[in-house]
Amino acid sequence: MTNPAAPKRRRPEWAGRNYTLLTVAAVATNLGSHGALIAAAFAVLETGGDTGDVGLVAAARTAPLVLFLLIGGAVADRLPRHRVMVAANALNCVSQGVFAALVLTGEPQLWQMMLLTALGGTGQAFFNPAAEGMLLSSVTGEQASRAFALFRMATHGAAIGGAALGGAMIAAMGPGWVLAVDAAAFAAAGALRAFLDVSHIRPREPGGGLLSDLREGWQEFIGRPWLWSIVLQFSVVVAVTGAAEGVYGPLVARDELGGAAPWGIALAAYGVGTLLGAVLMFRWKPRRLLLAGSLCVFPLAGIPAALAIPLPVVPLSAVLLLSGVAIEVFGVAWMTALHQEIPEEMLSRVSAYDWFGSVAMLPMAMAAAGPVENLFGRREALWGCAALVVVVTAAVLLVPDVRNLTRRTREVGTSAGRGDSADAEGPVGRLG
Repeated sequence: MTNPAAPKRRRPEWAGRNYTLLTVAAVATNLGSHGALIAAAFAVLETGGDTGDVGLVAAARTAPLVLFLLIGGAVADRLPRHRVMVAANALNCVSQGVFAALVLTGEPQLWQMMLLTALGGTGQAFFNPAAEGMLLSSVTGEQASRAFALFRMATHGAAIGGAALGGAMIAAMGPGWVLAVDAAAFAAAGALRAFLDVSHIRPREPGGGLLSDLREGWQEFIGRPWLWSIVLQFSVVVAVTGAAEGVYGPLVARDELGGAAPWGIALAAYGVGTLLGAVLMFRWKPRRLLLAGSLCVFPLAGIPAALAIPLPVVPLSAVLLLSGVAIEVFGVAWMTALHQEIPEEMLSRVSAYDWFGSVAMLPMAMAAAGPVENLFGRREALWGCAALVVVVTAAVLLVPDVRNLTRRTREVGTSAGRGDSADAEGPVGRLG
């Protein structure tokens, strides 16, 4: 019998204080950053830049991201993760604020835009492993996948508004104001993350050093075939889809679709798709996590293919919507596998190797987008991107551990024991 005097819970057990703060802060940054990505590309174009210049600015952001990711992961497993996150948010706030001021007050030089985006990429290199480790450690139990789905649902919902609002603001007011909004969003998010509680995370024992930490993370990473094989797959997928969306997309929008607003609508449709995918994963729990997730990477080939044709804005938006649904199935399955298989004290380092491998080729792809277009043509380059997504995704399905890693049906002790999966099929490890 229910006690009428007992207080009613307003949120599920897994939605604790840290989880709530992380979700609200991520919503704030997504609102700003998805519009800012479009704004940065159009800021370059408005100063007379071409495909190569857009690619150089995009590459300037991803190069330091690749360079400092592993260090960021080791630092986040050694220092309190919330302090690393706040410091990174502060750097992003300052760099985007200065970028906005330059755009609003005059014509920024290419080197200035590259420098400021490089600072932003440096901040993200330290933020991403700390944030993923913090989120993965903020939930427990069989409902972890539901928690991750809800988190992604909230952040992707913010992305929908951010992309659509960003495109509209660029068309109405120019890219500078969108960059200023992004700076303010980083400031607000950093303030929220300062209140995260890390008392549940066991302090690291003294001794060792940065290289020792990196070696431990590498051993954890390389010992799991499903982990490193999918990271290799995504090193190609992220590179070619990043070039398609970040470089060719704005150019196709300018030349074929009528400018920034239609491209913002198409990106917002992708955000709607990720939101719908998160809703699906809130209910659906595929037993073979990585098999279901990997099959859902194939639709990403539709993005460069749709730009190559190019499709009008309505069917283009439909393709991006489907891609968003599919990649969200992969995203939740991936986070659930990581949470299930990787010990808590290794989360940020494994996450850093995951991020590093996934984005390692992105700067080269961004910088090469212009020369490749000049050599082969934009349409041919985009069809090549689509083909590469299909080939590497088919290849990763040949790895037995990718096909066989199985969701646990019960909680197995504490985070330190998460790597001992009695319910998984085969000698599989965890995702990165």
